[in-house]
Amino acid sequence: MTVSLSRHGDIALVRLDNPPVNALGRAVREGLLAVLAETEADLSLRAVVLAGAGKLFVGGADIAEFDAPPQPPHLPEVLARIEAARLPWIAALHGQALGGGLELALACRFRVAAAGARFALPEVNLGLIPGAGGTQRLPRLIGAGAALEMAAERRMVSADEALALGLVDHVAAGQVEEDAVAFARAALDRPLPAPVGARPVADPGAAFWQEAAARIAKAAKGQAAPLAALEVMRIGVERGFAAGSTAERARFLALRDSDEAAALRHLFFAERAAPRPAALRGVAPVALSAVGVVGGGTMGAGIAAALRNAGLPVVLSERDPAALERGLATLRGIFDAAAKRGLTTPEEAAARMAGVTGTVGLHGLAGCDLVIEAVFEDLAVKREVFGALATICAPGAVLATNTSYIDPRLIFDGLAGPDRCIGLHFFSPAQVMKLVEIIPLPDTSATVLATGFDLAARLGKVPVQSGICDGFIGNRILRRYRAEAEAMLRDGVAHWAIDAAMRGFGYAMGPFEMQDLAGLDISFLHREAARARGEAVPETPGDLLVRAGRKGQKTGGGWYDYAPGDRTPRLSDKAARIVAPLAGPARDMAEGDIVARLIAAMAAEGQAILDEGIAASPQDIDLVEVHGYGFPRIKGGPMFLTARQATRG
Repeated sequence: MTVSLSRHGDIALVRLDNPPVNALGRAVREGLLAVLAETEADLSLRAVVLAGAGKLFVGGADIAEFDAPPQPPHLPEVLARIEAARLPWIAALHGQALGGGLELALACRFRVAAAGARFALPEVNLGLIPGAGGTQRLPRLIGAGAALEMAAERRMVSADEALALGLVDHVAAGQVEEDAVAFARAALDRPLPAPVGARPVADPGAAFWQEAAARIAKAAKGQAAPLAALEVMRIGVERGFAAGSTAERARFLALRDSDEAAALRHLFFAERAAPRPAALRGVAPVALSAVGVVGGGTMGAGIAAALRNAGLPVVLSERDPAALERGLATLRGIFDAAAKRGLTTPEEAAARMAGVTGTVGLHGLAGCDLVIEAVFEDLAVKREVFGALATICAPGAVLATNTSYIDPRLIFDGLAGPDRCIGLHFFSPAQVMKLVEIIPLPDTSATVLATGFDLAARLGKVPVQSGICDGFIGNRILRRYRAEAEAMLRDGVAHWAIDAAMRGFGYAMGPFEMQDLAGLDISFLHREAARARGEAVPETPGDLLVRAGRKGQKTGGGWYDYAPGDRTPRLSDKAARIVAPLAGPARDMAEGDIVARLIAAMAAEGQAILDEGIAASPQDIDLVEVHGYGFPRIKGGPMFLTARQATRG
């Protein structure tokens, strides 16, 4: 049964059991109404304790229901019935009470929390607001300021914080259900407090709401839900619970059907499925007691930092003492910067650095269970590294290359033990970026592939498996995106206009600004290598800029000019003259048309990648673009966006 009822003398115990997170789907809502009717009719009962089975109280609504029309009984009606019940309900909260789970607890007369419980209203992460009284009851318990932080600004609070705020009435010293039953009996000997929805709430005033709106709008970056949460909460504070509840429900239903919410639900399910490929169920990964990283440059140091942030011991290898010292200094700088920003403490930063062992050469990696190569993109160098590692490391050690473009079959060709080889493509800065492309070779074992996915999970990253092609999934689409942008340049559209259009769409920067940030010489060298192999690679505007010494921000100029110490792009007459031979006569193009053309190019390349079997699903492509290349999350990814637009004709 999803909802069960037992009796402890004059106290009823209602338990929700809807694995894995006790989501408040239709069956649970119906079950709650059924036990509500039963307990209300039983005159021998004095109170009801509500608990959740498993690891948490309630993880929220059943998101799978959101793509269909709402089905009765609706959660606000269920909660209103609980709040108005003859018997007081006491929520026994353990694990997490999130979204609708916290709203359910708020409808109870009392809340008792286990010591490790945590509470949040994370609906804005899905493009929604609380839809069952969360924005109305919460400020009546903890005040508008703290409630707004939870409903609109993603704040999660612990049990102790919740007690201090007044969100819970008691933190259990022992088993939370038993404590809640005891709490109920004690509470019945005192006058009961008013239902939460009937309690007064102080209005913090117009200045508070205006300041909060400005702060939330800035952080929302175009997302509608956070400001909507503020708006309906303000209505409830200023005009009363009934008016606020009506506004909340109407706005929730409107947002539920929005493109933004659909995109965020799409990513939610994709992200939830990504770490658990069906083909790897039951396959145990290699146990990792130490991980080696070859190369202490920006990428290698970032990978090492990500490993240490996850608690894994690291051996960092460089070719000579000076390079090793630079790599260790880079790594130390990453940890120190995190401490200065308050992301860790100085003690934690020191502990993370202490878990790094530096070594000159490769022999110090002999005891590592996994070695990740992060040297520069040169096939001969990479082959030399792995040729040595194959003899130095134990036969069961996993060997991984971080190549961005080179076919890993060429890197590992002829190596003993090809089943232990794999590609793990991290994105820079590796300690920050969440994406990792996992590229198995034809001979890669299931155990090694499972190790790649397990490592990504331990690092808190989103793994996407890619087949082998030039650039894999992400860089292949990036190349098409840049090519289409340069095609518009040849059609006479200014590069700055293209950048502005993509910023307006939601990217942090446009394609030409991004080239300047990454360095134009990286893709230039890749094209030059292809030309050296005899491939017919047309000359690009980027080639002209690099040959003129303009490699981007690092040289003070690329597509734009940059002042020393300032990354603000400035229009450059010099750059315009350099690329003029490959640019067409100037013409204007509407921002919407620029965006549509670039997204269509990305989606077309994504479809080709799917047709070739390089990616397993459109969702995988969208995860790559969102987590690796800055595609705006509220748009869902190029494959989702294109498909949704197609359904509208």
